[in-house]
Amino acid sequence: MSAVELRRAYGQALLELGSRDERVVVLDADLSECTGTDLFEKKYPERFYQLGIAEQNMIGVAAGFATCGFIPFANSFASFATKRPHDQISISVAYPRVNVKIVGSYAGLSSSNTGATHQSIDDISTMRAIPNMVVVAPGDPEEVRQATFAVHAYDGPVYLRLIKSPAVPNFIEKGYRFEIGKAVVLREGKHITLVGTGMMSLICLEAAVILDKEGIQATVLHQPTIKPLDQQQLLKAAKSTGAVITVEDHSIIGGLGSAVCEVLSENYPCVVKRIGIMDQFTESALEVEDLFKKYGLVKEKIAEAAARVVRSKH
Repeated sequence: MSAVELRRAYGQALLELGSRDERVVVLDADLSECTGTDLFEKKYPERFYQLGIAEQNMIGVAAGFATCGFIPFANSFASFATKRPHDQISISVAYPRVNVKIVGSYAGLSSSNTGATHQSIDDISTMRAIPNMVVVAPGDPEEVRQATFAVHAYDGPVYLRLIKSPAVPNFIEKGYRFEIGKAVVLREGKHITLVGTGMMSLICLEAAVILDKEGIQATVLHQPTIKPLDQQQLLKAAKSTGAVITVEDHSIIGGLGSAVCEVLSENYPCVVKRIGIMDQFTESALEVEDLFKKYGLVKEKIAEAAARVVRSKH
């Protein structure tokens, strides 16, 4: 499969689900061409609902569909899909545990030139804190496809986090099968564990190659489900290497890094370094690569941090 934007892979999977299950309905907040739901809109207009720029209402309508036996996928930019309707998500979806799928596109820094207000750097922490909510952040097109099917099959609220760009190739081995709550070891090493989620796991793999040249062997653990986190795989990797670095296109507060620290502090305390957006608002830029460089989410910076952590162990 050639490189495909994750939102487009999601749109294709949604289209396939539409042909399989007539209970699937799609709701959008005036962004169908951006969220990838335009394919569904064209093929199944009778099951597509354009709610306009009214995310709170969209979530309420989705909850209503779910109580009537439908499986609604509610879509918007991640920043607007999570924060604007937070009360409706909590009270109308999560509290009664109705079967609503909330899909946030343009997550993290990937919105780049659409503006800093569109960059959702706290959506994981926001959604992870809601009881009954599952949080999924797949990393490549094939995993997005499989995750969309898994989210559909899961009976309960799910937040599916997708990026706009860049288009990424499949980096997970062929034969891999996505399961909610399951991590995958992309490579094994004995000196340090790099834990990534979403497309940042690919950057972790690239950082591991740099570390190889310095004689440092890194395990790379991909956590596509942030809630529930795969604690078993995390603890196994941490015990094997004795040090962990988390990497996320998100604030270091409340996201993957926090989830990993929570598990390790209670079960296997060890050195942990969190790499992500610090406690700050982000900026807009024409190219997403410039933003990744500015905030240190590049393979060179990750490798440097990992090397420092390994040296500090001795």
